[in-house]
Amino acid sequence: MDKKRQLGQRLRELRKRKGLNQEKLAELISVEPATISNIENGKNYPSLSNLENILNVLEYSFAEAFDFEHKNENKNLLEEINKILSQNPEKIEDFYKILKALTK
Repeated sequence: MDKKRQLGQRLRELRKRKGLNQEKLAELISVEPATISNIENGKNYPSLSNLENILNVLEYSFAEAFDFEHKNENKNLLEEINKILSQNPEKIEDFYKILKALTK
């Protein structure tokens, strides 16, 4: 997936976490709702000023906006978990307890 689409999906995710629809976000940053739609659908990159305004309203950082790794495929996530645990064997029991608590 290209970076423009990834950024758009990430901004959509962050907007939804904040509980805003596209129209309200557009109003808050003084752009047309179509601008937000085009960004989120990966048709356009946001201008730097629009991106900054979006992130200010959503209360996220630039780094968080470009964190695409949280959406890895399950296979990649399992490989990453195994790698982390193999490098930190003392944390396996803690990891198990957290996993068990999350799946109850």
